[in-house]
Amino acid sequence: MTLAPLKELGEPNLTPSTGVRSAQRFLVEVVVHAGGRQRRAVARGQDIYAVTAPIVVEAAERILDGRSPATGVLTVGEVSDSADLLRSLGPEHLAVELP
Repeated sequence: MTLAPLKELGEPNLTPSTGVRSAQRFLVEVVVHAGGRQRRAVARGQDIYAVTAPIVVEAAERILDGRSPATGVLTVGEVSDSADLLRSLGPEHLAVELP
């Protein structure tokens, strides 16, 4: 974190965000090698922080509507099939390439 956001925390007249997404683009690539095999997954999109809320909401919906058989304290990956959850977000939030 840079100093600018820290200084804003104490600013009494700070105006709310205009709702414009960051122009930042991101790409996350995971490559796993095991037993002589390789698997690769890629996720890409715009404004990685704007992707977090749709992931959490989708996971919560799956718990509440019974699509997730798991109970107790869970990670998002434990709620349901991770690939299905990521694909459900649609390209407006996240583009995924999964094996």
